[in-house]
Amino acid sequence: MQSNVPPQAFADLLSGATRTALHLEMRDVYAVDYESGPFADWRQGFRHNPADRDSWWRPWLDLVEETVARGVTVRRARIVSEPVSEYTRFLYDGTFTNVAAGEQVRWLPRRQASDIALPGNDFWLFDEQVVRWNHFSGEGASQGGAVTKDPAAAKLCSDAFEAVWERAVPHDQYEIH
Repeated sequence: MQSNVPPQAFADLLSGATRTALHLEMRDVYAVDYESGPFADWRQGFRHNPADRDSWWRPWLDLVEETVARGVTVRRARIVSEPVSEYTRFLYDGTFTNVAAGEQVRWLPRRQASDIALPGNDFWLFDEQVVRWNHFSGEGASQGGAVTKDPAAAKLCSDAFEAVWERAVPHDQYEIH
């Protein structure tokens, strides 16, 4: 059974994880504001200073750090087209913040994922049992999400994530193309 979940409930799902939280991202662009905000700032040359943690630490990173401190493994895999999109470059430049919070992050060039059975949407998988689907418009705007505890969906997501993870390159070794 699937249920729609308000965005604030995501923190509850992550806080409830006891072993693993896996995130698979498969889009080259997510909704961005080209006029203002972090992506616009990045496009104009702004880069976070890794030594100035106070300037880039966010509530999201607190949640990840707390989750990892509880013994939960948090892994994120990104399937990306190469050459990468401008938005993927933006994500890449800021990923050191995720790693600093304790996430393990890997990148997989899309052409190396051709023979992997992948779900139709990005997802989070908690403790190999609860799937939180992320729904997006064609332009990348969030359309909310849905949660399922369907064992077949959880297995599909687990198998897909592990296949991607096995082939993907750790963040500190991935070179933008």
